[in-house]
Amino acid sequence: MSIAAATDHPLVEPAESPLTPESWGKLGMWTFLAADAMTFGALLAGYGALRYGDPSWPRPSTILGIPLTALMTFLLICSSVTMVEGLAGIRQGNKAKFGATFFILTGFHGMHVFSGVVYLTIILLVGMAGRFTAERSSPVEIAGLYWHFVDLIWILVFTFVYLI
Repeated sequence: MSIAAATDHPLVEPAESPLTPESWGKLGMWTFLAADAMTFGALLAGYGALRYGDPSWPRPSTILGIPLTALMTFLLICSSVTMVEGLAGIRQGNKAKFGATFFILTGFHGMHVFSGVVYLTIILLVGMAGRFTAERSSPVEIAGLYWHFVDLIWILVFTFVYLI
């Protein structure tokens, strides 16, 4: 029996793609995060090479505000906890829980944080419009992937630039 004949048989279910419209967004975000992680890795490696190749490089602890930056790092990590709570709330159908935990601002600047705030604001507005449900929570999860990534990168930057 040919393959075409087997797929036309009424008892054989047609093959489905493992990627659904919902999972395309996750795949796209993971692809972006992988590329961004490589970029940050290259930038951190370049920073390390320049820093350790120059004996006159100043000690970070003598010129950088480590206590304030450590506090901002703590707030950023806390904001990831609120992102998890927001996703759990929307998946439970509790729209008020997502709104209450969404805006935890961190105090440091940067393109990724600004981009994340804009991105998460869009998610909030869409959520407030009632477009997320327990069955349609993937966009919130995808935004969470980005936000967690911002946390991870900041921890690396803080460690390598401020502490080492």
